[in-house]
Amino acid sequence: MLRLRFLGHAAVWLDDGRTRLLVDPFLTGNPLAPVRPQDVAADIVVVTHAHGDHWGDALSFCQRGALLVSNFEITNYAGRKGAKRTCSLNTGGKYCFEGGWVKLVPAWHSSSFPDGTYGGMPLGAVIELGGKRVYHAGDTALLAEMAFIGELGLDVALLPIGGTYTMDPEDALRALKLLKPKAVIPIHYDTFPAIRQDAAAFVAEAEKLGVRGIKLAPGEEITLE
Repeated sequence: MLRLRFLGHAAVWLDDGRTRLLVDPFLTGNPLAPVRPQDVAADIVVVTHAHGDHWGDALSFCQRGALLVSNFEITNYAGRKGAKRTCSLNTGGKYCFEGGWVKLVPAWHSSSFPDGTYGGMPLGAVIELGGKRVYHAGDTALLAEMAFIGELGLDVALLPIGGTYTMDPEDALRALKLLKPKAVIPIHYDTFPAIRQDAAAFVAEAEKLGVRGIKLAPGEEITLE
């Protein structure tokens, strides 16, 4: 069993009752965030790339003891800023822990910290937790490599649909044909005017492809049995 809670933009919290994992913790400054960083508990934080709307409050969680899992450049940057527990990976790398794992996979985007520091290659993440496999695409364009990611057997795909900086709904639907997940949850939309999209229309189109479409409001959660 796995609880999955959408925290707005691309922030997603997972909990199997033993490990609490948070991806892209952009809460402070996120107009759609339903919670503050201090209201969220996380044992592991995964950051897909260094842009402020994904790096977000990662250091705050590190200061409270969370393990940061990300690429070499991001974990090094966090270490210089005082993070004590980090796991440095690169594309294709996997971090295993009791009851699950995180595997970093390709994304096509850019990556730099708000202060201009280079953030390494952008990434997505496939997470196994609670007996479920969840793909968080991070920020990305449509990738041919998604066909290989789909071979991992995905229960849920979290896909950006905002366009402008990432895939739009049309490309996200094409991604579903490569990924073949059981379900899809749209992320990275409506936070700012440049990424306004009709998520309800997207999930309806996903259903036509045989993929369960799930639109979550910020703060809403589902349980994957």
